[in-house]
Amino acid sequence: MSRFDYFVVFAEMRTGSNFLEANLNLFDGLTCHGEAFNAAFIGYPNKDNILGVSQPERDAKPLHLLETIKTKTDGMGGFRYFNDHDPRVFNTILNDPRCAKIILTRNPVDSFVSWKIAQATGQWKLTNVKNARSQQITFDLAEFEAHLEGLQAFQVRLLNGLQKTGQTAFYVAYEDLQDVDIMNGIAMFLGTDARITALDKQLKKQNPAPMQDKVTNFADMELSLARLDRFNLSRTPNFEPRRGPNTPSFVAAVDSPLLYLPIKSGPEDVTRNWLAQLDGKTADMLRTGMNQNALRDWLDDTPGHRSFTVIRHPVARAHAAFCDKILAMRKDSFPEIRQTLRKVHKLPIPDYAPEPETDSRYGIADHRTAFLSFLGFLKNNLSAQTAVRVDPAWASQLAVMQGFAGFGLPDLIVREDRMQQDLAILASQIGHETMPGIPAGTDPHADRLAQICDAEIEAAARAAYARDYTAFGFGDYQP
Repeated sequence: MSRFDYFVVFAEMRTGSNFLEANLNLFDGLTCHGEAFNAAFIGYPNKDNILGVSQPERDAKPLHLLETIKTKTDGMGGFRYFNDHDPRVFNTILNDPRCAKIILTRNPVDSFVSWKIAQATGQWKLTNVKNARSQQITFDLAEFEAHLEGLQAFQVRLLNGLQKTGQTAFYVAYEDLQDVDIMNGIAMFLGTDARITALDKQLKKQNPAPMQDKVTNFADMELSLARLDRFNLSRTPNFEPRRGPNTPSFVAAVDSPLLYLPIKSGPEDVTRNWLAQLDGKTADMLRTGMNQNALRDWLDDTPGHRSFTVIRHPVARAHAAFCDKILAMRKDSFPEIRQTLRKVHKLPIPDYAPEPETDSRYGIADHRTAFLSFLGFLKNNLSAQTAVRVDPAWASQLAVMQGFAGFGLPDLIVREDRMQQDLAILASQIGHETMPGIPAGTDPHADRLAQICDAEIEAAARAAYARDYTAFGFGDYQP
């Protein structure tokens, strides 16, 4: 009799999890139900239920689906879980010794490049090589390091959770997936007597070309990755070194001993421009993309340095996140979350990017209704009551700063409405007698917000961001 009731495959996109699932499903008595807790769909993009549990039912009661998979599957049931899946089930899964853990990993550079190619081609699975699509991508170090930070943080949570509960997991690497004996070893681990003699042949490997053929700037990529700490890359169970806060997002001045710790959906562009102009430079000359080792070197080599962050009123910040990440359809917007909010949370926004000031179908009154609905979603999201990830674009500013504390706290917390005064004090501390001015408008969405902000909007923002209001003493938003 197996010591497990069900299983989970902890993995990430482009790590071979589809192939692993296909092979697990070859074993009599094992059924993997896909990405059961993906916020955008249930199991697979073309399915509407798992074992009779619909997506709305799962979103309302995720533990009900977990119990259904555990008790209603013929044989032993399981599913794949990625770091951005419904966080409400994570602790239950991790802490349950009756849940078998299979942890699938892949070299993070390989998986990142594969992910970018899949985004570019739109091809996420391949069953017929005649239909294979290929496209070179440009490697972006800052994007890769931000991606790596998220993967590593999740791996550390898994490792620590297993350690604290006295559990072990079956670790399998991407390269192991072609080994029938290892697949049979997984079956043995799960407690089934079934064995297979051959692997699934339906799924085909995508992008088998050498890395230099996949990346347009391969030489630059090699140089960029050379400064990462290579000596921890093989640490079990991770392929990358442990990391704390998102240090690649930190911004150092060109000459002045100043370090800016950005908070998403705040006045980032204005602050970067000020930091550059302080030294008579342009924003593209600022130093970014530093990992923790590089940042420590900068701190050690920059005596008298000061660090700062800039906070924005919760109403204005939530509105900026709504306009930039959900309402708009830009390169850095969130189309999948947008779709989920429209479909699951009934966010009343159109299927295009509207301009409320001029749009006859989505005017200012409609914008107010939609933003109020978004604030309601944020309240639930920040309380871990939705299947959607808590993105840094709208995470509480207090939580973001607690993340900074993993490396170091800022010397100064600047408030957006006092940037001219507070930054002048900061500049004087490092020896500047003059400094560039701050634009009168630091929020590009301020005029739009002024037309809709009222007591109901304020109350909804306070309900969502109660910790920020308390921690930073915010009053009512003043347009």
